[in-house]
Amino acid sequence: MFRRSFWFVTGAATGVWATVKVNRAVRRLSPEGLAATAADRALETGARLRLFARDVRAGMAQREGELHDALGLGGAAGPEGLTARKDAQGLPPGARRDPEAAPDFPAPRRGITYNAYDRKDEH
Repeated sequence: MFRRSFWFVTGAATGVWATVKVNRAVRRLSPEGLAATAADRALETGARLRLFARDVRAGMAQREGELHDALGLGGAAGPEGLTARKDAQGLPPGARRDPEAAPDFPAPRRGITYNAYDRKDEH
């Protein structure tokens, strides 16, 4: 008698567990469930990209500070011989430009360019 009731309860519990699992899978694979999953993943990706961009900006600012220190640009003297006043990011006044504004000139080339024909002392 106890054996039969044990197996009956075990079978009923297994049936309830399987029904719950199947219903969850059906809900997850429905169009609404897939859309919700896609939206959640898009939000997570956006948050990760924002964190990455913030880390890149922080690294750029740190590297720029290192380069300013290495080149001796940390305390540039103004025309009066006094240290020029700097804004919150450590740039002299007028050095910042609006990032939204379109430049009216081509961007400068990075790195050293060397053209052998420009050297007149060798010819």
